[in-house]
Amino acid sequence: MATVQIPPVLRQATGGAKSVTADGTDLGSMLRDLYTQFPQLRTQLRVESGLSNFVNVYLNGEDVRTLRGIDTSVSDADTVIILPAMAGGTA
Repeated sequence: MATVQIPPVLRQATGGAKSVTADGTDLGSMLRDLYTQFPQLRTQLRVESGLSNFVNVYLNGEDVRTLRGIDTSVSDADTVIILPAMAGGTA
């Protein structure tokens, strides 16, 4: 199972856990396992066609968009970091 680092903004969905594990041979199947364990994450991360454009996912520090996206292979030794885009500030 890969380790998934959970940012503070998403930890409510994981019961406060900073990291969790998820099973899968590629990012898509790993995310499906993560959504099964923590259904609230699906509504925060997913859109109909895959991941939201406002979510960045890194596999061992590399943006999965530069790899194979949700088809990127994942192994038990990998670390996945999920970072929703944050916006804010004043005009």
